[in-house]
Parts: sequence; structure tokens; C-alpha cells
Amino acid sequence: MSDPAQTTRHGPGFCRDCLTDAADQVRRCTVCGSPRLIHHPALGALALAHIDCDAFYATITKRDRPELADKPVIIGGGKRGVVAAACYIARTYGVRSAMPMFKALALCPEAVVIRPDMALYVRVGRQVRQAMLALTPLVEPLSIDEAFLDLTGTERVHGMIPAKVLARFATQVERDVGITVSVGLSANKFLAKIASDLDKPRGFAVLGQDDACTLLAGKPVGFIYGVGPAAQEKLQSRGFRLIGDLQRAEETELMKLFGADGQRLWRLARGIDTRKVVPDRGAKTISNETTFEEDIRDFATLERVLWRLCEKVSARLKGGNLAGCTITLKLKTADFRQRTRSHSIAAPTQLAGKIFAVAREMLAKEIDGTAFRLLGAGVSALRPEAEAAHEDLLDRRAAHAERAMDDVRRKFGNAALMRGIAYQGPGKAS
Repeated sequence: MSDPAQTTRHGPGFCRDCLTDAADQVRRCTVCGSPRLIHHPALGALALAHIDCDAFYATITKRDRPELADKPVIIGGGKRGVVAAACYIARTYGVRSAMPMFKALALCPEAVVIRPDMALYVRVGRQVRQAMLALTPLVEPLSIDEAFLDLTGTERVHGMIPAKVLARFATQVERDVGITVSVGLSANKFLAKIASDLDKPRGFAVLGQDDACTLLAGKPVGFIYGVGPAAQEKLQSRGFRLIGDLQRAEETELMKLFGADGQRLWRLARGIDTRKVVPDRGAKTISNETTFEEDIRDFATLERVLWRLCEKVSARLKGGNLAGCTITLKLKTADFRQRTRSHSIAAPTQLAGKIFAVAREMLAKEIDGTAFRLLGAGVSALRPEAEAAHEDLLDRRAAHAERAMDDVRRKFGNAALMRGIAYQGPGKAS
């Protein structure tokens, strides 16, 4: 069943635009004339969904800049950076997220390149998240622009089956937020995630448990979540190239070969996934990084950039009422080799000064003449803000000064105050 439309063609259905019930195999809504009908035998029984915003960063940009509607748009920055997002027009040229900018521009020279605006994306993401929470409290965010939802037991509340609730939600987001989403509805998280990719953009696909084996059989084993390049190579060396190969194996055989992971592979190959939707999982790490226009090997320059990154991380921690115990430094060399260093502190913090002090010490140990193209800082092992309050306030002078600076920035903008270490004269990389 390689054609995604086959997952929605037969069985009870309704119109995605006006929610009118549609008879089996009807191609257009008898009330509004829309061709956007959804049909599936299990339509009324499924309640678990994956919602994914379509080309999120690029779509927001086009929403706010209508003159770019029919142009290829790439969200990223600098010839040395990477693509953060690409609109669907740019994707037709082969542009993809995480692709180096120079490759993206070689594929699509006429693309309009827009610098990311994370503050804007966060605001829009929160709008969409609030709309999700109006449907069900069981919302498990995966990132700023996607989440799992479990609408089991909500039919009485909404007066309609979950499938119609989700279709109405997609219409409301498009109308009120100005972006589009794709919905995957299925029996479990694994299949719902697959379904949301079947009909992008502005899609709605239904994938029942009975559809799973046929749909998955021809996919490579790397299609299964958690199977990275190394695991895929290991599976292929044992003769498991396609998911269909896993389907033909006995569960005991896979467990003998791969232990507990063998059972997981056997189940997922058949579309069996028992994971629950876990609400309010929250972020595991808060981080920020930058790619330089030119390689940097000078400690003083790197130190200034590191301070600004730590300030951004601190601001996000404070905005989320969080603190963390593990500080991580990320470096990427001119030949694309990555160095990651972490250090855990005794008590959680959200102060930029404390984060910077630890990260700076780790950075100093990496200065050996190597030229770096990327620098990043992050905080993990996150805790509620209250757990950091006591330890942070022990350093009362620093905490008071930092929060006073935060207040000024909130009123007058981020450039209103700048600590000496962050000042950078002309000609330096940022």
C-alpha cells in the first residue's frame, strides 16, 4: 500500500472542510463540494494522532511576508551555516533541513534566505500548543512544531469523533494562526507519526493497524525509529535489509540475535507500539549555537561569542521557569569534527554568569590552535526554577545584577545592556 490515498479511500468518511458525513467512495462533499474527504474503515475508532506543522519556520515567514508566497525560501544564515528549514518550493530543488547553506544555494540559487527568528517561532508554537490542549490534556510535545495527542474518551466533550475534532483543529489553526498542519491518525504513536508524513502539506492521513504490515514491508529497516546508521548496518549484515525481512522472522529469532531490542524490532515491524502519550514531557536540554562566517581559533573571540550564547540559554531557562545541573560545550572544527564537553554542578542554576563560568573553563581546555567553525552552549538535567532559587541567591550580588539587566532588556530590548565581555569590535565574527 505505497499510495497514501489508499489509507483514506474506503469506509465511513466525512468532509475535512465542513465535517459533513460522506458515504463510502464519494469523491466530493455533497454540501460544500470540497474534494478533501477522508475515508477509512476504522475512522470512528481511532483516537491517537501526530500533528506536524508544515515547513514551520518557512511557513511563518511566508505568512508574515506575503510577497514571498510563490518564491523558494530557505531559513538559515551565512554561507557557512546550515539550512534550518526550507519551504516546499525550495524542497523541489532538493534543499533539505541540516544541509550546508552553500549546497542549498548551489541547488537553488534564486532562493530567498531569511535569518531564523526563534522568538517568533516560539510564540507561534505556543499558540498551536494551546489549541492542542483545548482538545485534550494528553499532549506530548516532540518539538516546537509537532506533538502526539491522545483523544481517547473525548467524544462526549466535543460532540464528535476524534477524527472530526482533528480536522476542525487543522482548519482553526489555518484560520487563526495562519499556518498549516498535517495530521496522522492511527492506533499508536509509531503509526501516527508515519501517517502524518503520508499526505503533506495540509494533509490528513489515517493508518489503521490492519494497514501497517503492508505499508511497512517495503521500507528499509532504518525507517523504524531508533534504528540509526550503525544499527541499520548491523541488521543488514544479518540479512535484514527491509522491514519485510523483519516481519518474516520469528520473534524468538530476533531476540536471540539482538536481545530485548529484537522484540522491539519484531513488534514495530508489524506496527505494534504500546507507548502511551505522556503529557508535559518538557525539554531535556536548552541550548544555543552559532556557525561562524570564518573559522575562529582565538580564545578571546570565542569567549565573547560564548558569553552571548550563555545569555540566550539563560533567558530561555528563565522564560521556562527552569534551571539545570549539567552544562555542555559544543565545538565543531573546520573539518567538521565535533567536540562535546559536559560538566555537572552541585545545584541547578539558570544564571548566565554561572553557566558561562563552567563553559568558559571547558572552552579554555580546547584551545590548542584548532580553528573552529561552530560554537554552542547548553544546559540539561533540568529542574523546576524553585530548586535553583536558593543556590543562585547565595550569590546575591550576581543574581540581583543579572535579573536587573533582564528587566531592562525586557523593557528596552536586548541591545539595551551589554556586559563588557560581550562587546565585539568591527571585523570580528559573530
